[in-house]
Amino acid sequence: MLEQGIHLISTDEMTGIQALERLFPNKRIKPKQVEKIEFEYERHGTLSLIANWDVARGKVVSPSIGPTRTEQDFSEHIQRTIKIDEKAEWIFIVDQLNTHKSESLVK
Repeated sequence: MLEQGIHLISTDEMTGIQALERLFPNKRIKPKQVEKIEFEYERHGTLSLIANWDVARGKVVSPSIGPTRTEQDFSEHIQRTIKIDEKAEWIFIVDQLNTHKSESLVK
C-alpha cells in the first residue's frame, strides 16, 4: 500500500491522561546508583490523546492532545491528518466508538 501512495492508519484515543508537573528536580545520582525521582507533583487536570499509527511506516503521525474527546475533536483530528497528504488515499482503522462513525466525520 505504501508503494501505491495509500496511507493505512490505525487510530484510537487515550482519555484521562493526568497532566502532572514535578515540584522538584530529580536528585543527582552518584556513580553506579539508580536515579532518584522526586514523588511530589502538582495536578493540572486531565488530557485526551488521539493518535494515528502509520501501519506501513511503524510510527505515530499527527497526534492530537486536548481537554476533550468529542465528535468535533475526532473529526478535526482526521481532517488535520489528511492535510498531510491531501492527494493520497487514506484508510483509517478504528473501533466502534460513536464518534468514529458520526455524521460530521462522514461529511
